[in-house]
Amino acid sequence: MEMQGFTAIEAARRMRGGEMTAEEYTAACLARIEAAEDRVRAWAHLDPEHALEQARLLDRVRQAGEPCGPLHGVPVGIKDIFDTRFLPTENGTAIDAGRQPDLDARVVSLLREAGAVILGKTATTELAVYHPSKTRNPHNAAHTPGGSSSGSAAAVAAGMAPLSVGTQTNGSIVRPGAYCGVFGYKPTHGSISRRGALVQSPPLDTVGVFANSLGDVAFLADVLAVYDEHDPSMRLRAQPRLLESCESDPPLDPVFAFVKGPVWDQAEDEAKDAFAELADFLGDQCREVMLPPPFDHAIALHRTIMLGDFAKSFRRYYEKKDLLSDVLTGMIEEGQGVLAADYNTALDWIEVLNAGLDEIFETADAILTPAAAGAAPKGLDSTGSPAFCTLWTLCGVPAVTLPLMRGENGLPLGVQLVGRRRDDGRLLRSARWLVERVENAEGDE
Repeated sequence: MEMQGFTAIEAARRMRGGEMTAEEYTAACLARIEAAEDRVRAWAHLDPEHALEQARLLDRVRQAGEPCGPLHGVPVGIKDIFDTRFLPTENGTAIDAGRQPDLDARVVSLLREAGAVILGKTATTELAVYHPSKTRNPHNAAHTPGGSSSGSAAAVAAGMAPLSVGTQTNGSIVRPGAYCGVFGYKPTHGSISRRGALVQSPPLDTVGVFANSLGDVAFLADVLAVYDEHDPSMRLRAQPRLLESCESDPPLDPVFAFVKGPVWDQAEDEAKDAFAELADFLGDQCREVMLPPPFDHAIALHRTIMLGDFAKSFRRYYEKKDLLSDVLTGMIEEGQGVLAADYNTALDWIEVLNAGLDEIFETADAILTPAAAGAAPKGLDSTGSPAFCTLWTLCGVPAVTLPLMRGENGLPLGVQLVGRRRDDGRLLRSARWLVERVENAEGDE
């Protein structure tokens, strides 16, 4: 069965309507994995028979006339830092080799409740930090797929799974999404429960999603954005109805604030040229905005928080540091030297920086900025720089990468849109407008 021709939304509709079965769709994904996995290496754990068993059960549910969930029969890849009771969760480290949780992470249980097929566990970098996983970029295996949600992004890009789940503490959704040429969405911090996921840095850790369309991104995020009283970062509020917002027409054409940010000097020349062309294409709908001076310190503030938390969260791993990479060991040791006063002061700056962003969002629907310094770098010893994501992760604002451009080498070049905190629907609506505007222009050429 050819599964490339329709979205996850359409696939779920067809399966609920009996036009195809969940078993057929899951089998098609597994066939694609078999064909491409030796090259891409996106998966940490696969149990094809378990995936097919889930699909068959869902088919029996539909045939019996029982209610079907919104994700009925749709296979989803799960980053291997989320606990799964039927599959190992090894967190990308030999220290957790063979680890088998007793309970599903909240994200996984929500997916099961919605009728999704848990296809398998996608590869992640070591403890979801910088040391690369085995995954290759699907567009060119000599290039990095990014990290730390490397397998999640690559699996969607390679057509192995229509949807996948990842996390971002620095640039781990937006960057691999950009490198692999898929839509990667990091919602407002605290939108999706982190219960049962590896803890890195609670003020920064954010669960997000990957898909091949903006609608599918919103479709999956709607299922996951459910309040969890056991996650202290979450607020009790109405579910956001992101798909409805994404598909709605904006009252006026969106206005974008083109922000180069404090790391613009790290952008490659082709990325600078591409964004200049995009800003020119948007004309009056885009204006360049300078961030105020406090944002120059954002990278350092993020590092203080993240490494201070690494020292605490990874304490048990550090006791076996001979099994850790030198990079991660060094980061933990740097974090051990972070003073409590500096850590708490850095946290205080989050609200100050968001106040500055709110002023921008008074006159702009979204910030337009690179997702990374350029296309995926050649080589597999690094996952690339997350610097173009750091500021937005620190502030906890929603961000999405759009595969709208390509570099001279043919690899994807991501466009990042950033929205106001807790205004994710407006961000996705503006993103859809931009995607359609660019696609329509390309169709007229």
